[in-house]
Amino acid sequence: MSDGASLLIQASAVAISGRALLLEGPPGSGKSSLALALIDRGARLIGDDGVILTRQGERLIATPPPNTTGLIEIRNVGLIELPVAPPAPLALILSLAADAERLPDSAQERVFLGLGVPALAFTPGAIAPAVRAEWALHRHGLAPD
Repeated sequence: MSDGASLLIQASAVAISGRALLLEGPPGSGKSSLALALIDRGARLIGDDGVILTRQGERLIATPPPNTTGLIEIRNVGLIELPVAPPAPLALILSLAADAERLPDSAQERVFLGLGVPALAFTPGAIAPAVRAEWALHRHGLAPD
């Protein structure tokens, strides 16, 4: 794939320390709730329920789709507008799943636009999901530039 190739995916993403953390899963799996919890801890919204990935060299850059930029759905509240993070390189994908492995040795790899990105099955649950997601990014995510 060449530089500038883009792909719209149905997922949510936040930026943490300049790196994008992508949250994917079926409707109702907790993507927006986890994104909101991470934002409460200092992350910045990239996109909710839609993220554009663009290949730039050997990195995938995450940006919001134009029609939903800055919007996040808060269940039982509505659509809320938040500040948007600048474009950020995708460092890790958390695939939200109720049956995620408790102690994974390593992340799997997912390929978008010809580039591999670490992906980890992740159960949000009720016990410190945002803190655990930050540690997942720290341990399994691609290093910052």
